[in-house]
Amino acid sequence: MSQRRLVEIETNILARNDAIAEGNRRRLEADGVLALNLVSSPGSGKTTLLVDTIRRLGAEGVAVIEGDQQTANDARRIRETGVPALQVNTGKGCHLDASMVERALPQVSPPGLGLLFIENVGNLVCPAGFDLGEDAKVVILSVTEGEDKPLKYPHMFAAASLMLLSKVDLAPHVDFDMDACEAYARRINPELEILRLSATSGEGMDAWLDWIDARREALRQRALSRARQHLAMLEQR
Repeated sequence: MSQRRLVEIETNILARNDAIAEGNRRRLEADGVLALNLVSSPGSGKTTLLVDTIRRLGAEGVAVIEGDQQTANDARRIRETGVPALQVNTGKGCHLDASMVERALPQVSPPGLGLLFIENVGNLVCPAGFDLGEDAKVVILSVTEGEDKPLKYPHMFAAASLMLLSKVDLAPHVDFDMDACEAYARRINPELEILRLSATSGEGMDAWLDWIDARREALRQRALSRARQHLAMLEQR
């Protein structure tokens, strides 16, 4: 197969994905649901962070879509918090796509849903290119990884709105330069917000919850603005 044909196929796949993602986004925003796409490499502590986040937030109005190649282990951990969680196994696939989320939404939308976490497959490459209809991508990088990850996987850090530098309680015991890591990340994405936290010690968790609250308020304000615009159009008729 020629390189040109491969590019055409990839373009068609992404275009179809983006169209479905936009439908997901309209549906979520219309329902007042903040959707966050959590992305990282394997072993960053996504699920542990998510469990602690839910315990601090409370289970009411929260749901989770769990992406893994195999097993339902993470979804079981999430359900123990009292939150509905749907496991999506991708088999040989290395990421979730918008159609998977589209099919999952009706199965994981409890009454009063206001916050949806999508825990993507552990991978810093493919998920960067697939919009799921989320409000924001949140990339999680632990201090047990290399501080040069943002330079090695620039597309993910460019696509993210927030970087969570996790497991900072382990920083005294590992060779990881947090300042350098943040500088690398901002070299890729100057607008990237960065928080340091640890689900084990609790450091930085309040700032993370405040960030979520701010995104929820921004979503609410956008909905109010659209409602006012719609009302103004009706009054002009």
